[in-house]
Amino acid sequence: MKTIKGPAVFLAQFMDDHAPFNSLEGLCKWASDLGYKGIQIPTWETRLIDLKKAAESKTYCEELAGTVGSYGLEITELSTHLQGQLVAVHPAYDLMFDNFAPDDYKNNPKARTEWAVDQLKYAAKASRNLGIDVHGTFSGALLWHTFHPWPQRPDGLVEMGFKELAKKWMPILNTFDEQGVDVCYEIHPGEDLHDGVTFERFLEATNNHKRVNILYDPSHFVLQQLNYLEYIDHYHEFIKMFHVKDAEFKPTGKKGMFGGYGDWKDRAGRYRHPGDGQVDFKNAFSKLTEYGCDVWAVLEWECCIKSPEQGAREGAAFIEKHIIEATQKRFDDFAGSEIDEQKLKNILGI
Repeated sequence: MKTIKGPAVFLAQFMDDHAPFNSLEGLCKWASDLGYKGIQIPTWETRLIDLKKAAESKTYCEELAGTVGSYGLEITELSTHLQGQLVAVHPAYDLMFDNFAPDDYKNNPKARTEWAVDQLKYAAKASRNLGIDVHGTFSGALLWHTFHPWPQRPDGLVEMGFKELAKKWMPILNTFDEQGVDVCYEIHPGEDLHDGVTFERFLEATNNHKRVNILYDPSHFVLQQLNYLEYIDHYHEFIKMFHVKDAEFKPTGKKGMFGGYGDWKDRAGRYRHPGDGQVDFKNAFSKLTEYGCDVWAVLEWECCIKSPEQGAREGAAFIEKHIIEATQKRFDDFAGSEIDEQKLKNILGI
């Protein structure tokens, strides 16, 4: 068993144009003062990292890690969630997902995809230069618009969709493999990898590529009414990253899983601050520890009620409270004895 590392915080939702949230040093001091031990860096935020430079310069990465380390923090992982989303975009979503790309690549899906692929490859090399062997991202989606099969899906469509998704990702996965870094897909609504079955489909389509792994976030499973604790039983060997985020699902006679196009606070399923929703974090931490998942517990603040400032203040203590120091001995060792082969035979009567 392994003790989960933490607490850490994903910086994406805390970025702002005002200090201390507009610079790496400002955020590091803020996070350190709140009791965090690590930060997860969103690589699309150029105020935090120059991803291309990080891929090309170990010196730059040493300086970056040194800056973070001077505040008593570690870089837990890099994230390319927005870039990963753009690796595979169905045309129906082109206009909305253009917001994730630099202006030079908007209104040009082919160029946008090429840019996203390059970004992922930079992230693989940057992670290695930083001494990090896991990376968080999204899969993108070619099939999401068909998740509720109406009109009826033609036979073979799903198989073709995952084959094409794997084709887009294989060069990226191979680059990560060359760098010795695992790709951890956040299993998430809106992505083609959104539950266990779709993860398995993708894994099979990539010929069980060893770099295909999971960023586990139970909140997304609450919204799908999927058993998020049993998910760990099935996929613990693939879980290499962990987002600590909560959610609740409270259907009524008027709204359920699909939400009626409501804002987040008006939906039956909505994201909450850890401890304010329905996720059983005590057992989630316990299972991850029991299975020896070597992960950082990273706060991801997404709450439709509580402010990010309060969420961050409370998040470090919440994670610290739930981390289990994995035992390295059995509780009944005091009653043990030396191994004696003859004694064992005598006990067995042989």
